[in-house]
Amino acid sequence: MDAAAWDAKYERAELIWGAPPNDMVVEFCTSLPRGRALDLACGEGRNALWLATRGWSVDAVDFSSVALSKAVRIAGTATASIRERVRWVHADVTTLTPERSYDLAVVAYLHVSPNARRKALNIAIDGLKHEGILVIVGHHSANLENGVGGPRDPEILYSPGDLVADIGERMRILVAEDRVRHVGDSTAIDALVVGRVTDE
Repeated sequence: MDAAAWDAKYERAELIWGAPPNDMVVEFCTSLPRGRALDLACGEGRNALWLATRGWSVDAVDFSSVALSKAVRIAGTATASIRERVRWVHADVTTLTPERSYDLAVVAYLHVSPNARRKALNIAIDGLKHEGILVIVGHHSANLENGVGGPRDPEILYSPGDLVADIGERMRILVAEDRVRHVGDSTAIDALVVGRVTDE
Protein backbone atom coordinates (compact mmCIF):
# COMPACT_ATOMS: atom_id res chain seq x y z
CA MET A 1 0.00 0.00 0.00
CA ASP A 2 1.25 3.47 -0.86
CA ALA A 3 0.39 6.10 1.74
CA ALA A 4 1.98 8.87 -0.35
CA ALA A 5 -0.36 8.13 -3.25
CA TRP A 6 -3.38 8.29 -0.96
CA ASP A 7 -2.11 11.50 0.61
CA ALA A 8 -1.97 13.01 -2.87
CA LYS A 9 -5.47 11.76 -3.67
CA TYR A 10 -6.92 13.25 -0.50
CA GLU A 11 -5.15 16.54 -1.18
CA ARG A 12 -6.81 16.90 -4.59
CA ALA A 13 -10.41 17.16 -3.38
CA GLU A 14 -12.25 18.70 -0.45
CA LEU A 15 -14.15 15.50 0.37
CA ILE A 16 -13.51 12.36 -1.65
CA TRP A 17 -16.27 10.23 -0.16
CA GLY A 18 -18.68 12.93 0.99
CA ALA A 19 -19.78 13.75 4.51
CA PRO A 20 -22.72 11.36 5.11
CA PRO A 21 -21.95 7.88 6.47
CA ASN A 22 -22.19 4.86 4.21
CA ASP A 23 -25.78 3.66 3.87
CA MET A 24 -24.93 0.05 4.66
CA VAL A 25 -22.98 1.03 7.78
CA VAL A 26 -26.05 2.97 8.90
CA GLU A 27 -28.37 0.08 8.06
CA PHE A 28 -26.48 -2.51 10.09
CA CYS A 29 -25.17 -0.37 12.94
CA THR A 30 -28.16 1.82 13.85
CA SER A 31 -29.82 -0.85 15.99
CA LEU A 32 -26.63 -2.04 17.71
CA PRO A 33 -26.11 -1.09 21.35
CA ARG A 34 -23.36 1.50 21.51
CA GLY A 35 -19.94 0.48 22.69
CA ARG A 36 -16.40 0.58 21.31
CA ALA A 37 -15.86 0.61 17.55
CA LEU A 38 -12.84 0.14 15.32
CA ASP A 39 -13.02 1.88 11.92
CA LEU A 40 -10.24 0.53 9.70
CA ALA A 41 -9.22 2.64 6.69
CA CYS A 42 -11.45 5.43 8.00
CA GLY A 43 -10.41 7.99 5.37
CA GLU A 44 -11.97 11.36 6.13
CA GLY A 45 -13.87 9.89 9.05
CA ARG A 46 -17.47 9.95 7.86
CA ASN A 47 -18.42 6.60 9.42
CA ALA A 48 -16.41 7.20 12.60
CA LEU A 49 -18.06 10.56 13.19
CA TRP A 50 -21.52 9.15 12.56
CA LEU A 51 -20.88 6.39 15.09
CA ALA A 52 -19.63 8.97 17.60
CA THR A 53 -22.85 10.98 17.19
CA ARG A 54 -24.68 7.82 18.23
CA GLY A 55 -22.63 7.44 21.41
CA TRP A 56 -19.94 5.04 20.24
CA SER A 57 -16.31 5.42 21.30
CA VAL A 58 -14.37 5.01 18.06
CA ASP A 59 -10.77 4.30 17.14
CA ALA A 60 -10.51 5.49 13.54
CA VAL A 61 -7.42 4.23 11.71
CA ASP A 62 -5.89 5.28 8.40
CA PHE A 63 -2.39 5.38 6.96
CA SER A 64 -2.98 8.67 5.13
CA SER A 65 -1.98 11.58 7.35
CA VAL A 66 -3.76 13.94 4.94
CA ALA A 67 -7.03 12.03 5.32
CA LEU A 68 -6.74 12.11 9.09
CA SER A 69 -5.97 15.83 9.10
CA LYS A 70 -9.13 16.40 7.08
CA ALA A 71 -11.09 14.15 9.43
CA VAL A 72 -9.91 16.16 12.44
CA ARG A 73 -10.86 19.39 10.68
CA ILE A 74 -14.33 18.06 9.84
CA ALA A 75 -14.74 16.79 13.40
CA GLY A 76 -13.97 20.29 14.60
CA THR A 77 -17.47 21.33 13.55
CA ALA A 78 -19.01 18.74 15.91
CA THR A 79 -19.71 19.21 19.60
CA ALA A 80 -16.95 18.54 22.11
CA SER A 81 -18.69 15.41 23.36
CA ILE A 82 -18.64 13.92 19.85
CA ARG A 83 -15.02 14.91 19.20
CA GLU A 84 -13.93 13.33 22.47
CA ARG A 85 -15.42 9.99 21.45
CA VAL A 86 -13.14 9.60 18.40
CA ARG A 87 -9.46 8.74 18.57
CA TRP A 88 -7.68 9.27 15.25
CA VAL A 89 -4.89 6.74 14.68
CA HIS A 90 -2.24 7.10 11.98
CA ALA A 91 -1.30 3.50 11.19
CA ASP A 92 -1.28 0.76 8.56
CA VAL A 93 -4.42 -1.34 8.97
CA THR A 94 -2.51 -4.48 7.94
CA THR A 95 -0.03 -4.29 10.82
CA LEU A 96 -2.11 -3.23 13.84
CA THR A 97 -2.23 -5.36 16.97
CA PRO A 98 -5.50 -4.32 18.63
CA GLU A 99 -6.63 -5.53 22.00
CA ARG A 100 -9.75 -7.65 21.93
CA SER A 101 -11.90 -4.81 23.21
CA TYR A 102 -14.24 -3.74 20.40
CA ASP A 103 -17.94 -4.40 19.99
CA LEU A 104 -17.92 -3.37 16.32
CA ALA A 105 -15.41 -3.21 13.49
CA VAL A 106 -16.11 -1.43 10.20
CA VAL A 107 -14.06 -1.97 7.05
CA ALA A 108 -15.51 0.22 4.30
CA TYR A 109 -14.01 0.39 0.80
CA LEU A 110 -10.59 -0.95 1.68
CA HIS A 111 -9.14 -2.05 -1.65
CA VAL A 112 -5.71 -3.58 -1.40
CA SER A 113 -4.11 -6.84 -2.55
CA PRO A 114 -5.93 -10.01 -1.45
CA ASN A 115 -3.14 -10.83 0.99
CA ALA A 116 -3.27 -7.36 2.56
CA ARG A 117 -7.06 -7.54 2.70
CA ARG A 118 -6.93 -10.84 4.58
CA LYS A 119 -4.46 -9.33 7.05
CA ALA A 120 -6.73 -6.35 7.67
CA LEU A 121 -9.81 -8.53 8.14
CA ASN A 122 -7.97 -10.81 10.56
CA ILE A 123 -6.87 -7.75 12.53
CA ALA A 124 -10.48 -6.50 12.63
CA ILE A 125 -11.66 -9.87 13.92
CA ASP A 126 -8.80 -10.06 16.43
CA GLY A 127 -10.01 -6.78 17.92
CA LEU A 128 -13.59 -7.93 18.46
CA LYS A 129 -15.06 -9.20 21.70
CA HIS A 130 -17.28 -12.25 21.88
CA GLU A 131 -20.50 -11.36 20.00
CA GLY A 132 -18.69 -8.47 18.28
CA ILE A 133 -19.93 -7.44 14.84
CA LEU A 134 -17.86 -6.92 11.69
CA VAL A 135 -19.31 -4.91 8.80
CA ILE A 136 -17.42 -5.01 5.49
CA VAL A 137 -18.50 -3.14 2.38
CA GLY A 138 -16.59 -2.41 -0.79
CA HIS A 139 -16.64 -2.26 -4.56
CA HIS A 140 -17.74 -5.58 -6.05
CA SER A 141 -15.62 -7.29 -8.70
CA ALA A 142 -18.75 -7.27 -10.91
CA ASN A 143 -18.65 -3.48 -10.81
CA LEU A 144 -15.95 -3.51 -13.51
CA GLU A 145 -18.41 -4.71 -16.14
CA ASN A 146 -21.80 -3.77 -14.74
CA GLY A 147 -21.37 -0.77 -12.46
CA VAL A 148 -19.77 2.63 -12.18
CA GLY A 149 -17.01 4.08 -10.03
CA GLY A 150 -14.45 2.37 -7.86
CA PRO A 151 -11.01 0.99 -8.71
CA ARG A 152 -10.45 -0.52 -12.15
CA ASP A 153 -7.89 -3.08 -10.98
CA PRO A 154 -9.63 -6.47 -10.72
CA GLU A 155 -7.05 -7.78 -8.24
CA ILE A 156 -8.18 -5.41 -5.49
CA LEU A 157 -11.93 -5.87 -6.01
CA TYR A 158 -13.90 -8.67 -4.42
CA SER A 159 -17.22 -10.46 -4.09
CA PRO A 160 -19.07 -11.41 -0.90
CA GLY A 161 -17.80 -14.94 -1.49
CA ASP A 162 -14.21 -13.72 -1.46
CA LEU A 163 -14.77 -11.98 1.88
CA VAL A 164 -16.46 -15.04 3.37
CA ALA A 165 -13.49 -17.15 2.26
CA ASP A 166 -11.11 -14.62 3.85
CA ILE A 167 -12.96 -14.89 7.16
CA GLY A 168 -13.16 -18.68 7.09
CA GLU A 169 -14.40 -20.20 10.34
CA ARG A 170 -13.53 -17.21 12.50
CA MET A 171 -17.05 -15.72 12.53
CA ARG A 172 -20.65 -16.63 11.93
CA ILE A 173 -21.69 -14.93 8.70
CA LEU A 174 -24.98 -13.07 9.08
CA VAL A 175 -25.13 -11.37 5.68
CA ALA A 176 -23.20 -11.96 2.44
CA GLU A 177 -24.78 -10.30 -0.55
CA ASP A 178 -24.45 -7.99 -3.52
CA ARG A 179 -25.83 -4.50 -3.09
CA VAL A 180 -26.74 -2.00 -5.81
CA ARG A 181 -26.07 1.63 -5.00
CA HIS A 182 -27.43 4.52 -7.06
CA VAL A 183 -24.86 7.01 -8.29
CA GLY A 184 -26.72 9.76 -10.11
CA ASP A 185 -28.49 8.06 -13.01
CA SER A 186 -26.19 5.04 -12.85
CA THR A 187 -25.64 2.19 -10.40
CA ALA A 188 -22.64 0.79 -8.60
CA ILE A 189 -22.37 -2.76 -7.28
CA ASP A 190 -21.02 -3.30 -3.78
CA ALA A 191 -20.07 -6.41 -1.84
CA LEU A 192 -21.48 -6.58 1.69
CA VAL A 193 -20.61 -9.02 4.46
CA VAL A 194 -21.68 -8.83 8.11
CA GLY A 195 -20.39 -11.32 10.66
CA ARG A 196 -20.50 -11.99 14.37
CA VAL A 197 -17.79 -13.44 16.61
CA THR A 198 -19.26 -16.44 18.41
CA ASP A 199 -16.19 -18.07 19.97
CA GLU A 200 -15.27 -17.49 23.59
